[in-house]
Amino acid sequence: MWLAGAACAHAQGNLQASYTISMASVAIGHVTWSVDIGERLYTSTASGKSGGILAFLVNGDGSVMAQGMVADGSLHPTDFVSHILDEDGDTELRITFDNGFAREQILHGKPPAEDTVPVTERRGVADPLSAVLVAKAFANGWLAPATCNRVLKIFDGRRRYDLDLSYKRSDQVTIADGFTGATLVCAAKLRPIAGYRSGSLLLKYVASRHDMELWFAPVEGTDVLAPIRVLIPTILGTLKIEASRFQSTGAPDH
Repeated sequence: MWLAGAACAHAQGNLQASYTISMASVAIGHVTWSVDIGERLYTSTASGKSGGILAFLVNGDGSVMAQGMVADGSLHPTDFVSHILDEDGDTELRITFDNGFAREQILHGKPPAEDTVPVTERRGVADPLSAVLVAKAFANGWLAPATCNRVLKIFDGRRRYDLDLSYKRSDQVTIADGFTGATLVCAAKLRPIAGYRSGSLLLKYVASRHDMELWFAPVEGTDVLAPIRVLIPTILGTLKIEASRFQSTGAPDH
């Protein structure tokens, strides 16, 4: 049985990626992302800055780090640390995962607003960086529809939400710095659960849409796919997070 957001991980690989965040073809931010997957441990770090619009890996200005164990062919998060400056203020937090249960500790930051829906469901979740690394180890190949068909259960220490993924198509992508080839395009629906202000009109609008897309490409040397492009419709237009660099390398087989 798959853990939320877990990925089947064989061999070893590394990903170095950079993303541009744009709205209506106007650049509003950037994200850099590094992933190292070893035989027993993995680490994923990201940092970035956006113009205050909903982002995918980093919302606002800050950095995040996730690490965990590689066991039984899957990634199991153990720790997640973030330092984010966004519309909620300056927040530092840590999540520890123990036997499938996530426990957060707010190191710095103001308490949630009174109209914030409290988070009560913390079991079977993954942090955002671990959740978006998905498995491609299927009998019919990683481009098969079954690779998309899953629910990513995510907890970032403040917000609890699901991304319901379903198969949409495969497509070709050419990135000048590091990647050319087939990608897997998954339709995604955001399902907010808790940690959000109940009156957020932008959130309600995005959650009502069925045309979000996550495009995945393989990380060399592993059975893991990572996002190479994200399309999110908003009231102001389509938010695009697209890789300008996507370089992955795999360790030689022993």
